[in-house]
Amino acid sequence: MEYRRLGKSGLQVSALSLGSWVTFGAQISDDVAEQLMIKAYEAGVNFFDNAEVYAHGKSEIVMGNILKKLGWDRDTYIVSSKSFWGRVPNPGPNQKGLMRKHVVEACHAALKRFQLEYLDLYFCHRPDVNTPIEEVVWTMHNLILQGKIFYWGTSEWTGQQITEAHYWAAKNNLIAPVMEQPQYNMLKRDTVEGDYLPLFEHFGMGTTIWSPLASGLLTGKYLDGTANDNNRFEQMQWLKDRVMGDMEKLEKVKKLMSLSKELGVSLTHLALCWCLKNKNVSTVILGASKVSQLEENLKCYDAMPKLTEDVMNKIEDILQNKPKVIIY
Repeated sequence: MEYRRLGKSGLQVSALSLGSWVTFGAQISDDVAEQLMIKAYEAGVNFFDNAEVYAHGKSEIVMGNILKKLGWDRDTYIVSSKSFWGRVPNPGPNQKGLMRKHVVEACHAALKRFQLEYLDLYFCHRPDVNTPIEEVVWTMHNLILQGKIFYWGTSEWTGQQITEAHYWAAKNNLIAPVMEQPQYNMLKRDTVEGDYLPLFEHFGMGTTIWSPLASGLLTGKYLDGTANDNNRFEQMQWLKDRVMGDMEKLEKVKKLMSLSKELGVSLTHLALCWCLKNKNVSTVILGASKVSQLEENLKCYDAMPKLTEDVMNKIEDILQNKPKVIIY
């Protein structure tokens, strides 16, 4: 397993990591969740991603119970949580957002669910236009000084919003965010390859990217009839619209699948390796509902040598979506 520094921090994260979104505490049994974590850990994965909103807190409870049962040394793994959406289905005015009250209480609640003394990474799950950015920065700074979190970051913030956080941190000698968790894949590139480029250059931000397979679209399963996600779609209409509602993307996936067959690799491995080729990607978060699925995804490194410059150019010809970066 390859390890990468998380931005300018000294923390080393596995290039492939395991996330619990839509699976732990919801789609899969606790036994399967345990098997997934064991398989990942034994393969060298050291980062496990979570959030207060995942399964309304149950995801963190499941992961915490597994960590306690397995008894791994605490310095061998990294755990994250995120605050913004709230834990309960219909949160009240002080049960969501990034105001100090919610962020601190959410951190304490996450630690209790995980049965841990501290979180390695703590994310602001979305920007909060109703909370001053200086309040967010001060809150995260204080949580670090209290030893409750080690590093803080953002998720799906704009480059401007992250820059403002760094401004307030520098102005007041506070600890700035070191990582961002954006969606990034072959079909969603504009933020990481466009908006965030100054952040990588000036602040050394790291990224823990999610949805590297575009919610399964880049596995090809929605094209060959192997998918059986009807129940999932019924529960998440927005996901169905994202996956099946864009014919242009589906045509690109068909061409990418043809290319992957020429190379003798799976489309899944091609998509994961494409993400790993980006030097600004600290870790690629994998999601899995079956151990066999995770095992297969963890083997993607075998395909890395096949992503030559020529192949990368062929992929660009298919995608035709490389962001145009404006240099001022």
